[in-house]
Amino acid sequence: MQFQQIIGQTTLKLELIREIESGKIAHAQLLQGPAGHGGLPLALAFSQYLFCTNRQANDSCGQCASCQKVQQLQHPDLHFVYPVVQSIGKTSDLFLADWRAQLQQNPYFDLFQWTERIDNKLRKPIIGTEESKEIIRKLNFKGYEGGYKVMIIWQPEEMNADCANKLLKILEEPPAQTLFLLVSEDASKLMITIQSRTQLIRVPKIGSEDLSTYLQQTKNQNRTNADAVSAFADGSFLAALAYLETSDNQDQQRNQFIQLMRVCYKKEVLAMMDWADDLATIGKERQKLFIQYTLHMLRQSILTNYMGDTLTKVSSEEAAFLEKFAPFISGNNIREFMTTLDAAYYQIDRNANARILFTQLCFQTMRYIHQA
Repeated sequence: MQFQQIIGQTTLKLELIREIESGKIAHAQLLQGPAGHGGLPLALAFSQYLFCTNRQANDSCGQCASCQKVQQLQHPDLHFVYPVVQSIGKTSDLFLADWRAQLQQNPYFDLFQWTERIDNKLRKPIIGTEESKEIIRKLNFKGYEGGYKVMIIWQPEEMNADCANKLLKILEEPPAQTLFLLVSEDASKLMITIQSRTQLIRVPKIGSEDLSTYLQQTKNQNRTNADAVSAFADGSFLAALAYLETSDNQDQQRNQFIQLMRVCYKKEVLAMMDWADDLATIGKERQKLFIQYTLHMLRQSILTNYMGDTLTKVSSEEAAFLEKFAPFISGNNIREFMTTLDAAYYQIDRNANARILFTQLCFQTMRYIHQA
């Protein structure tokens, strides 16, 4: 993968290139940030630039034999470790075909999407003890092409304790010309001793303009829609993609939000209960997307109130609703809304009873909307 294929992240790309050009490459680096920000694509592009035999000023050449091997995910000195379902297979190598297929399809993906691909029962994948033995075995070999050996560990926070302890030992005394790239969504879950032995690289949100431009160029979106989706996604390509992939339901999502606010404003308890019942049936991922959409609309309401429509990024249909709705969101209730919705997202992710959760959300919304 080349740096030019990564959405935004211009500053970080240049920093990674400068690191290689300086010849001072930290042997263990920890890229931290949500999957939608592009940590894994950055690790792939960094590896390709490192292996490239004809480096350009701002990117790998994409044409040399080494670049071709990385792009096909078949470079002998590039290794991958990722969580796997232990009852199916103990090590990453047994899932390599799935891993390559996922990266070729879309290198922006999260743990849930990976789990969906490898296990229709959606059992929790981990990086287990057998994997640590494979890491040590592979890195003790001499590099096939005489240069660096790169070990990309995706979602290292999913390592069990035994694996983490064994990884710590090889991080402390790595073989010559070995590079570890740990790609994590939540580095705080890693052992402190592992964190201390890696160079932390924070992967920031994708810039709104960069994301909007990418959506216009590759997803057939006009400027207005691309800006609206970019604002909703809040710097995450995965969130933008999820929104676009449910395009058949975008009207439904907007209508669900409008209906929630209307029945709660009117204090129509039976209608509120019906709304909660409906939301309980749409599935976990759509429920999470609805929560994200609601947070987005509340943020746009605050911007509308304090900045007019100069900074808001919404579709024409959303703008028409916000014109009347925005005054009901203010400093008196926005904190409560945000806290409640963040908690709801967390609880959905942990399989809370959806009907109870959305019923509670209705009554909390009714209370907050009358505090404005």
